[in-house]
Parts: sequence; structure tokens; C-alpha cells
Amino acid sequence: MEIKPLRLKGTFEIISRRNGDSRGYFMRTYDRRIFADLGLQPVWEQESQSFNIRRDTIRGLHFQKPPLVETKFVSVLQGAIWDVFVDLRKDSETYGQWDSIELTAENDRAVYIPKGFAHGFRTLAENTLIAYKIDVLYQVELAGGIRWNDPSLNVNWQTQTPIISPRDEQLEFLENFISPF
Repeated sequence: MEIKPLRLKGTFEIISRRNGDSRGYFMRTYDRRIFADLGLQPVWEQESQSFNIRRDTIRGLHFQKPPLVETKFVSVLQGAIWDVFVDLRKDSETYGQWDSIELTAENDRAVYIPKGFAHGFRTLAENTLIAYKIDVLYQVELAGGIRWNDPSLNVNWQTQTPIISPRDEQLEFLENFISPF
């Protein structure tokens, strides 16, 4: 397992290694000790999945407000996504900037997103299954987000036919957002 920092401070690409033979493969996707040694969240309170039937489904950009701010560990079990995360930490030198990573069931990558980030993705394949490890329990009343197509972020989602939920279409724009992070 290899852990590499990404462009936005506190985000990391996790690269697993397959050990395979004619039967298939075995792969370690998480190691509490390695995470703890690097100062990353080593304990997860919740694991969730997101199944997306259609390609070009966009979910996000979501976060959870204090006091239950989330750290996420995201991987793809089936299909593929273009994963996007936005720095909302008001004292960060990269506040309002975003980064991305392609996660697929075949590339053995995951992403670690710390507290204070909004997170979203676009499915690159039909029938995509995403797994999340999250360090706090979800509370619907603390759910928040930034509009997926916020012009100040200028994220190029690379689709002309996005599938968006009514909730995500109503999220606020970054210019009106007062960060609690």
C-alpha cells in the first residue's frame, strides 16, 4: 500500500497492490497502523455505499457541518468515477480550490479527504458502486453542500448530459457560503 499526497493539503491518493494468481487476487485496501503512523484518521465510525445506475450521474458537492465534520475514505468497487473535492477550510491557502482523481474498480486507487472539504463525483460507467469509510455518523440536519456547477469553482465535469438530484440543484454557491470549517 502506497499513500501519496495530492495537491490540496491533507488529501491523499491511496494505491493498493494486488497479489494475484489464477484464482483471482487479494488486496489490502486499508491498514489502521499505516494511517495512524502518517497522522491520518485511523478509525471509521460508518461505512456506506452509493450505487449509481447511469453514467454521468453527478452527486455533490457535499459535506457535513460541525460538530460532526466528516473525513472520508472513498473507493470504487464496481465501475468508475471522477472524484472531485473542494477545500472549504477558511484559513487554508487553497480555500475554494478543487482537485480530482479518477477511481475505478480496476485501478486500485482510493482517496482520503479530510475534514473541511466538500466532496462529489461523476460516474464514468453504468452500474457504479462506491464505498465510503467515514469517521463520524451521518446526521441529516448537518448535511450541506456547494452547487456542483458553481461558476467560481469552474469544475469541468466533462458531460453534456449530467444527471443531478433536485437537492443538489438547490445547493448554495461558494460566494454565498460562510465556511464553518
